Amino acid sequence: MTAPLAHLRVLDMSRILAGPWAAQIFADLGAQVIKIERPGTGDDTRSWGPPFLKTVDGRETNEAAYFAAANRGKMSLALDISRPEGQQVVRRLAALSDVLLENYKVGGLARYGLGYDDLRKINPGLVYVSIPGFGQTGPWKDRAGYDFLIQAMGGLMSVTGETDGRPGAGPQKIGVALTDILTGLNGTIAALAAIARRDTTGEGAHVDMSLLDVTVSAMANQALNYLVSGEAPVRMGNAHPNIVPYQAFATADDYIIVAVGNDAQFARFCAAAGHADVASDARFADNAARVENREQLVAMIEGWMRAKPAADWIAEMEAVGVPCGPINDMAQVFASAQIRHRALRMDLPHAAAGTVPQVANPIRYAGEELEYKLGPPVLGQHTDEVLKDLLDMSDEEVAALRQAGVI
Repeated sequence: MTAPLAHLRVLDMSRILAGPWAAQIFADLGAQVIKIERPGTGDDTRSWGPPFLKTVDGRETNEAAYFAAANRGKMSLALDISRPEGQQVVRRLAALSDVLLENYKVGGLARYGLGYDDLRKINPGLVYVSIPGFGQTGPWKDRAGYDFLIQAMGGLMSVTGETDGRPGAGPQKIGVALTDILTGLNGTIAALAAIARRDTTGEGAHVDMSLLDVTVSAMANQALNYLVSGEAPVRMGNAHPNIVPYQAFATADDYIIVAVGNDAQFARFCAAAGHADVASDARFADNAARVENREQLVAMIEGWMRAKPAADWIAEMEAVGVPCGPINDMAQVFASAQIRHRALRMDLPHAAAGTVPQVANPIRYAGEELEYKLGPPVLGQHTDEVLKDLLDMSDEEVAALRQAGVI
């Protein structure tokens, strides 16, 4: 397909996950993405293993799977931005770029002369996306922010985990760094919107993202439940605060999810379970009543579900259009017929490992396929290429920077 963002160039000066995730989306959609990393160490996540990538003959590399998850499609430029020569390289690249992504502490790049106000003088159309933990303003703006911390401070952990008083109760984080992922997605949306406006006005923008803002925004119905009722939501395990039954149930041999979204589905669920009369019981006849009488209904359904194995329940519920399914681990996910059909698992070339497995971008265009050209880079893999091809540096100039330790 014609890559939608092939006309864009992105400087990825971020590390860890939120910024790199945003930059990887740009790369997947065709943008040229140049990742600027510290010489010698690179992005922190390069060492966040095990597991580390392995060569075809089973030897372990020093490239962590974590880094490979968020950095495909990028060119790696190993550059010391604390040096004036390195700062000048960034300025020259910024002059040729559409987007710059960074997640330094507030003012971190400005002290090198690489803040938004500095670079907009060079390139007025630059979209400069900053992604610190708490944004560019406010009493917490200078604090460091990591996903785990933000999940706690933004309310996500207050509604995640088993109900208080039950075994295993207590706050839990989400099993992936979801705050980082959501911030990366929102950062990409914000940057693309700014580019669309720039196409009309010619002016770039400074996008002020915040992991905390994104987390609070993503609380969605839980946030509105509080704002409307004045009561803070609590942890409910796998149950839903607004819909019943909508949770995990133990069957004769395994757990499954039953996700009843309306009264018609509930009636079909009861009939398929052999208890059609329950759907007409005044205590359970509509969702509001079911939420009010949650404990009685859930206890009743728990008894029903233990009578048959999971596969039987799933088949019976699917036959009558009641959302129901297994709780898969990652091995089961990638072995499933649907995921194989959708080709979510793919392989890309890698300079150290030969190839690296990847999870494809979920964005689909009917009748077209995204083209993935580059795997995750090793540190500094494209340093010479970027400097020579984009900045027209001579071999002698590049050698001098390398001799000085700038690259």
